[in-house]
Amino acid sequence: MDILLQQIINGLVLGSMYALVALGYTMVYGIINLINFAHGDVLMVGALTSWAIITKVQHTMPGIPGWLLLLVATLIACVVAAALNYVIEKVAYRPLRNSPKLAPLITAIGMSILLQTLAMIIFKPNYKAYPTLLPMEPLNVGGAVITWTQIMILVVTVLSLAVLTYLVSYTRLGRAMRATAENPRVAALMGVKPDTVISATFIIGAVLATIAGVMYASNYGTAQHTMGFMPGLKAFTAAVFGGIGNLAGAVVGGMILGLIESIGSGYLGTLTGGVLGSNYADIFAFIVLIVVLTLRPSGLLGERVADRA
Repeated sequence: MDILLQQIINGLVLGSMYALVALGYTMVYGIINLINFAHGDVLMVGALTSWAIITKVQHTMPGIPGWLLLLVATLIACVVAAALNYVIEKVAYRPLRNSPKLAPLITAIGMSILLQTLAMIIFKPNYKAYPTLLPMEPLNVGGAVITWTQIMILVVTVLSLAVLTYLVSYTRLGRAMRATAENPRVAALMGVKPDTVISATFIIGAVLATIAGVMYASNYGTAQHTMGFMPGLKAFTAAVFGGIGNLAGAVVGGMILGLIESIGSGYLGTLTGGVLGSNYADIFAFIVLIVVLTLRPSGLLGERVADRA
């Protein structure tokens, strides 16, 4: 039971980060039917930006409390990533909005490679040790161990999801987003500006990805220019698993995928005496993707939509 509880905690922490990134995928897809494969690299940019700020401030003003430094670095990184995603949408995706769907998809892949290359040039290709800014003493919960960083990840995820739910459900922007997702042309006739709504969607997705990137780097203690590729791919899997285009589905898919990956790799390592385990954790995400696409292509909470004549 101790092993199971520990893996559940690890899975919830991992699933929280997947859920935040998956929300960015599913929001963009829900509005303009685009799979933004550069989204994981926005996570990377946010994490590396926060790392650069933290290391710079630690050298110049070493007396700042860790939690305050982490908060300030995250906020600045959110602004940088939001500006980057706004430019990406305006320059790379908007001109191709009425093109065949393959064109923006290829552009998204190219933008992902471009961001990784630029990050490698700016931040150098070596792995960076991400500073531990929260207390390191772990807490025992029923025989399992949880760190303050993991508690922070769970709390921030819940708060972020609550704010996003309120934004989409009860604000003017949220109504405009839902209307644009339903039919951009009709929404424009009703006074909604689709371009503004789409840009706002990319900005919100960038903020969520940055929060996930900072939490990811804080949890694993490292950051690097390729760090966004695998979390981004798994978050896409989570979005498809839950039902891409469905916000609740992205959260459910992320959490379930995190639990499957954590519990599967944990017990695989235990049963094989450590020969297999964390190094093979990635296979569980893609097994889930293959099974879901085979049995239920619309995802757990997705709706089957008939093709229009």
